[in-house]
Amino acid sequence: MNTMLQTIGACYHDHATEFVVWAPLRDRVDLLLSGQDETVEPMQKDALGYWRLSLPVGPGARYGYRLDGRPENFPDPASLSQPEGVHGLSAVADPEAFIWRDLGWKGLPLSNRIIYELHTGAFSPTHNFQGIIDRLDYLVDLGINTIELMPLAQCPGSRNWGYDGVFPFAIQHSYGGITNFQRLVDTAHTKGISVIVDVVYNHLGPEGNYLHEYGPYFTDKYKTPWGRALNFDGPWCDGVRNFFLQNARFWLEDCHVDALRLDAVHAIVDISAIPFVQQLNQLAIEVGARTGCKKELICEMDLNDPRYINPPAKGGYGLDGQWNDEFHHALRTLLTGDTSGYYSDFGHITHLEKAFRNTYVYNGVYSPHRHRTFGGYADSNPYDQFVVFAQNHDHIGNRARGNRLTDTLDLEQLKLAAATVLLSPYVPLLFMGEEYGEKNPFLFFVDFGDPALIEGVRKGRASEFSHFADGEALPHPQDEATFNASVLSWQLTGTPGATLLNYYRHLIRFRQSRPALQGRTRDTMIVHPPAGLTLPIERKIINDHLFIWMHFGDQPVSLENITWKHLGKVFDSADTRWGGPGSLAAEEIPPGHPIRIAPHSVVVFEKR
Repeated sequence: MNTMLQTIGACYHDHATEFVVWAPLRDRVDLLLSGQDETVEPMQKDALGYWRLSLPVGPGARYGYRLDGRPENFPDPASLSQPEGVHGLSAVADPEAFIWRDLGWKGLPLSNRIIYELHTGAFSPTHNFQGIIDRLDYLVDLGINTIELMPLAQCPGSRNWGYDGVFPFAIQHSYGGITNFQRLVDTAHTKGISVIVDVVYNHLGPEGNYLHEYGPYFTDKYKTPWGRALNFDGPWCDGVRNFFLQNARFWLEDCHVDALRLDAVHAIVDISAIPFVQQLNQLAIEVGARTGCKKELICEMDLNDPRYINPPAKGGYGLDGQWNDEFHHALRTLLTGDTSGYYSDFGHITHLEKAFRNTYVYNGVYSPHRHRTFGGYADSNPYDQFVVFAQNHDHIGNRARGNRLTDTLDLEQLKLAAATVLLSPYVPLLFMGEEYGEKNPFLFFVDFGDPALIEGVRKGRASEFSHFADGEALPHPQDEATFNASVLSWQLTGTPGATLLNYYRHLIRFRQSRPALQGRTRDTMIVHPPAGLTLPIERKIINDHLFIWMHFGDQPVSLENITWKHLGKVFDSADTRWGGPGSLAAEEIPPGHPIRIAPHSVVVFEKR
């Protein structure tokens, strides 16, 4: 399947710009050029509903469109730059002007990634791409080889999580725009770091969304919790698909991004014979072949459906990987005891056992929270198709006070959480700051301009957390102080900062250096039944054989050496080196001898 795309946006080349906009139901579209001498130029429409006009203008030129003779000036839906915000005119930009230094970069396979999720505005004191560039060496030293940026599409104002984006091609102006983003990607590649961008193809934000003025981008057939559903399978959907396929191509090709994280694909409802998501995967393959650098797609979804990551030959859509929330839920409930809301389906160590053994905890079994049988089977999918985490933006920011695990857990529990993720065969993801025990929250924040929308967001959050009563008002998402409170403190010294940072650094190197921890196929791990609150697993490849005991109890335990092999200790999270109370496990464990494990700890042995 060859993905033939229609040009859209303002495309600068050879001292001229071709303006192309899709408006199939409009009878007239005029191009407005703003400057000392404002001009309005009529455009020509083709059979597919694309309006075109070429003019001798270059980067920086401000422009907009007038539709059917109306006096309003609308920004370009495919704008590459919105220097005056979501309601202002668009600006011509030239993605090809950037001089890349990463031409030898071939990318990293998902199986080898150590992902670090971050929010550009909250990551550094400068709140922009330069702030990330300044910390790349720190991330390299930590062992990170992939950064994942929360959505970058232009949103109202200067601060937003990114899921309210309304110009998918225009990189948030307050972050530095397209050129500075390209500089970030280029610098990251020269340091061996791949880049993932989170994109939202299931809805657009509520303020500054002008797509409906141009064409049938939306449908009333389906609903999403966040905004009108996009039209991927109704009349005129070819133009909608082209818009978002071009957007994916923009990130992967023009910006040299290595992978896209597709937000909530379960909200992309599409009953076409060739679904949009499958078409998107084909595009990524074609861009990878054209550029010589593999491009990957990772989806977030709430369906436990391996169809998204199975190859087309097996009836799947062919995506490279997916986030696995159930691993997080099983781990978090064991550590915190919180079984409220959707966590009510978890809370027992057998749930974590199943997350290791079967990936999906709910794989065709009854879910009490959902009141129905839920999920499919992922047992035949390799482990490296799944991204796991102890924390991410959703599971921190969608709490009433945006509190991290550092608010709930002590140092031993934090280390246990990190080891459970990093010693698993899945692809690990860290959320910015967790590696040194960041204590600042990550709150939900926005910067809307519409007073009614601002009040609606405030009331919505208050209603969502009406059960949460501690005598204090919830942080207002619009308040700049809410955003400022969410910016990383970078307190790397003291406790737990320095200790936890060294611990993460060691675990990442341990994961990357031991052959047994490189196994990604189902035959490279054995998950044993839990012994009380202790989960034993084996990781093995050829002659390297590791035995891992994860103990979630608050009391020490003594367990039988079920391996009947002579074991040598190679790691214990309770060691005083990591700020722990001291290891209880002996350095050598002969067959039949007991293994003593400290509370809330992980101990790793190798076969001697």
